[in-house]
Amino acid sequence: MKKYSPFNYVILPWLTAAAMLTALAMVFLYVPNERVQGAAQRIFYIHLPSAWMAFLGFFIVAGASAAFLWQGKRSADLLAQAAAEVGMVFCTLVLLTGPIWARPIWGVWWTWDPRLTMTLVLWLIYAAYVLLRVFAGDTETVARYAAVLGIIGVIDIPILYIAIRLWRGIHPKVEQMAPEMAWTLLVCTGAFVCLFTWLLWLRLQSLHLRNDIIALRQHILISL
Repeated sequence: MKKYSPFNYVILPWLTAAAMLTALAMVFLYVPNERVQGAAQRIFYIHLPSAWMAFLGFFIVAGASAAFLWQGKRSADLLAQAAAEVGMVFCTLVLLTGPIWARPIWGVWWTWDPRLTMTLVLWLIYAAYVLLRVFAGDTETVARYAAVLGIIGVIDIPILYIAIRLWRGIHPKVEQMAPEMAWTLLVCTGAFVCLFTWLLWLRLQSLHLRNDIIALRQHILISL
């Protein structure tokens, strides 16, 4: 078992809670309504940081998966699995907040805009990754297949980023913002970084604990 860390067990949860409360207060009480989109635009401060955290999670998956394939370290595989699950949480949040924002602005819940479509593709790729890890067994062969999928999947992120430039779509671009909007986005992003870090640490701890329990059970069975 790893040593007790006051930062992970005490400081990080409280820091995350304080940051999230501050971010929500700024979204609903501080930042003004956007001139064209009105109050509906406030969901932008949740939508965009969620997308960035999803990308961060999936980049960690790709990096940890590459390390696992190169060095065969179990810790890298566990980090990839944890990051994939946390990344899926934020990617799902992106797909939920997007339609909520789109409905009053575009008049529809969903449209096959290039960026929206590529985000859905990204979600499906890593949903397949998570399902593979959950239902295909906890073997090295499954871990290697999942690692390859995790590396291939991250290719969708740069495609998603440039989709709005490659193909004409209606997804809005982030342009120059008023200082209040920029500060609110910055605080929300910081809060989501704290939340991402905390969720990743929690999931990684649970995976390590599961492995310790499995190893202990096998040791007991061998001893009998």
